[in-house]
Amino acid sequence: MTGRNITIRDVAKIAGVSTATVSRALRGLPHVDGATRDRVARVAEELDYVISPSASRLASGRTGTIAIVTPYVSRWFFATLLSGIDSVFQRAGVDLLLFGVGDPSVSTERIPSERRLRGRVDGLMVLALPAALPEVQNLVGMGLPVSLVGMTASSVPSASIDDVEAARMATQHLLNLGHVDIGLIAGDISPTEFTMQDDRRRGFTAALSGAGLTHDPVLEASGHFTVAGGERAMTVLLSQPKRPTAVFAMSDEMAFGAIRALQRHGLRPGRDVSIVGVDGHDISELLDLTTVEQPVAELGRVSAEALLEQLRTGVKPFETNVLPTELVVRGSTVPSSTH
Repeated sequence: MTGRNITIRDVAKIAGVSTATVSRALRGLPHVDGATRDRVARVAEELDYVISPSASRLASGRTGTIAIVTPYVSRWFFATLLSGIDSVFQRAGVDLLLFGVGDPSVSTERIPSERRLRGRVDGLMVLALPAALPEVQNLVGMGLPVSLVGMTASSVPSASIDDVEAARMATQHLLNLGHVDIGLIAGDISPTEFTMQDDRRRGFTAALSGAGLTHDPVLEASGHFTVAGGERAMTVLLSQPKRPTAVFAMSDEMAFGAIRALQRHGLRPGRDVSIVGVDGHDISELLDLTTVEQPVAELGRVSAEALLEQLRTGVKPFETNVLPTELVVRGSTVPSSTH
């Protein structure tokens, strides 16, 4: 065909199917048999046809959009998650509708309701929010395809790490170096609805218990998972009558703040106080930080693929993907005898 733009109707006519079938076949959606899908793809290739998003959505009855509900957008962990998620949906021609809801321990008003999402999206992903929150439970129970990152809920696919093991690994590294007086920079000292923080605390105390030690509450401070918070928390720990020889920070960003506090007090990270974090932040190598790396972008990709599979097949499998972590030793941790 020449002289005019090729449309979805042209492909449908030559392939001998409806425009809806063409749309489903080219977008990888379910309820199209293999032979028909191959025939439609072959005709589309011969005609050099690229499916129009608006035509596809009209024919399939779908919005072509996924909602992403996340506490934060600009913080490194969440920005890296989003890059992994976007890499999957961009290839699939799916748009993202982003909801940055802030800290749910302060307010849950910004978590979108079912009314705001119904009819606007085909599915949703929830990133690292407390699964026990009623607002989150309402999202999961909407009946739309759902995938989770950094959290788990019954009968919903998710991707996460073993936060207990990550913290245990970091703390055990300090114990193996001979440290006994080990400080903790937590997100918040009080119990929270965030299972990640509670799990990392359990890993920390389990490692100490395994070495016959108990956690001294005086050697704990809250860093709120920010660089500035980590700096304040490290300053608190340094003000104790008996300062720690080593510190486990629940995140790399808090560890960065702890390093800055040490430097401002004329102390050397590693040589005077050992520091270990969790994340594998891009800046951790630059600051010579020992850390337990987690595959953040891969967490986003795995969870996005699980949601895309639900959209393609209509099947909602329950699968908890626990991705591995790795201790990366750098100069911020040294044996206690050198302190």
